[in-house]
Amino acid sequence: MTAGALFTSAKPRRAFDEIISQIREHVLSGELQPGDRLPAERQLAEMFGVSRNTVREALRMLEISGLVTLKLGATGGAFVSRVEPARVARTLSDSLQLTDFSLLDLVEAWIWIESVVLRVACQRMTAGDLDALAANVRDAAALTAHRDWTGKALVHLEFHNLLADTCANPILSVSMRSLVDLMRDVILSVGPIQDRSMVASRSRLLRHLKERDAESAIAETERHLRRLHRLWLDGNYSGSRTTGGRARSALRRRAGAGAAAPTGAQAAVRKGTSQ
Repeated sequence: MTAGALFTSAKPRRAFDEIISQIREHVLSGELQPGDRLPAERQLAEMFGVSRNTVREALRMLEISGLVTLKLGATGGAFVSRVEPARVARTLSDSLQLTDFSLLDLVEAWIWIESVVLRVACQRMTAGDLDALAANVRDAAALTAHRDWTGKALVHLEFHNLLADTCANPILSVSMRSLVDLMRDVILSVGPIQDRSMVASRSRLLRHLKERDAESAIAETERHLRRLHRLWLDGNYSGSRTTGGRARSALRRRAGAGAAAPTGAQAAVRKGTSQ
């Protein structure tokens, strides 16, 4: 069946919503496969019984959601996107940013989800996976030695993505990536910790993983995250941007002048550091 034969006239509700719904249904059902090209705007407009502007608006919304890729030029058009875990995770974390969560909410969710990841990783990870994790820890140690604290923090966060990928479960990978995106925003707001404690904790965690000791790995992770949470609330650590009145100014710089009331990571930091 060709893509053009799949669609029917748009129903009375907002036309672009109906277009989005039909295209999404055909993608999710597998009738439209990654890489398939949708009919041209003019053809879609005729099939749906709407204007080309309405079709264009629907395609843009589908592109934002990650279902469709729009390409320009003679060979361009609207194509069904290939699934990219990082893109799916970013969409999920963007949605979570609009919710009202606290630092404790984020830390607890991380502990619970990573506990599952660690149990599965200890069963499924390969020697190659362990080598990749060890390389990440070495990179973080080198950045720590050069006092590149932001770089060190970002490499440490990537460790969690690598760990989730060892589970060979795309839902766990996407869930962890969305948490990593949220945690990155928090760390850039409160300031990365400027000491070697993270490297030491990660080295212990790596040893537990090599021993396939899930319980010790979970305990190490929880202990480290609880410590981070206490430091963030207190704000009294080298590299903190949340001591005194600086939390508000740091958040304002990240939000932009005249920004609306913060949500997501920004609200979590403001809520946490005001307690």
